[in-house]
Amino acid sequence: MSRESLPRRQRGIALLTAVMLVALGTILAATIAYQNAMTARRGQAMFAFDQSLLIAEAGEALAAYALRETRKSDRQYVHPGQGWATPYGPVEVVPGVTLQAQLEDMQGRFNLNSLVKADGTIDKDALAVFENLLQILTLETKWAAMIADWIDADEVAYGADGAEDGTYLAQVPPYRTANAQITSPSELLALPGFGRDRYLAIAPYVTALPRNVGINLCTASGAVLDAYGPTGQRQYSLMSAEQLKMERQSGCFPTPTDFNASFGGNSVALGKVQNRLGTVSNYFRLTSVISVGTMRFALYSLLHQEGDLRTRPIQRSFTSD
Repeated sequence: MSRESLPRRQRGIALLTAVMLVALGTILAATIAYQNAMTARRGQAMFAFDQSLLIAEAGEALAAYALRETRKSDRQYVHPGQGWATPYGPVEVVPGVTLQAQLEDMQGRFNLNSLVKADGTIDKDALAVFENLLQILTLETKWAAMIADWIDADEVAYGADGAEDGTYLAQVPPYRTANAQITSPSELLALPGFGRDRYLAIAPYVTALPRNVGINLCTASGAVLDAYGPTGQRQYSLMSAEQLKMERQSGCFPTPTDFNASFGGNSVALGKVQNRLGTVSNYFRLTSVISVGTMRFALYSLLHQEGDLRTRPIQRSFTSD
């Protein structure tokens, strides 16, 4: 039966049905094409991620080799003038894939876990150093007691500035103190009112390592050096990063002898920090940036060099801190 032989009303319904079928077919075809494209894209992204992770692990092996060779040649000092501190790359690993890597000595930063002793009580000498660092960075010293209370084992607030569960349970949402060593300096953001701006100001100067790990005079920033130095003295924090870098190209700066001399014979003040200072390091952070086509992948690896010079990653993260 031809269309012309159908009544006028039935011809309109047939035309509408045909249009709807074409529209549904178009939508179905577009959906299938979109899903196929997304599946291919996800597959490509997963392949690029796996490839980048393998290359980042190769970067860890290269960093371990550089650290081992450096330590073999100099057992007494670790400083930025040595080969380990030289940025690597960007190097094309395979066509279209590049690796760029940089090592940083994490013992050049103040170790937040050193605020608490092995028995879980607050280390007052380390607390004083951290208060010095906060003052140098023009931040309030009250945060020293708060982060120490966050790490220590008891439920008693330390002094007027301390804070334990009572403070945190009043937050929205409520939470409790960690009462344990921290694994990232970003836990400073858990302190009520600390905020992003303060964190960005202090993040380059702090780290979270095992509590008994001290600082390396040869790699510490000027602010950290002055924090360990005599109270109120601003000898190294007035130097720019470039000045410190130039001083360290040929060796350790300041030497333990020079740093100790800055105390002017005050053996009591020196004794409070002397056992926390050294000239070698065992903890380094490797930043690996891998580019695959238009995609970029970053891995941050905390490397630990053991006494026998074996170096292994003990922590990995996709964010810097």
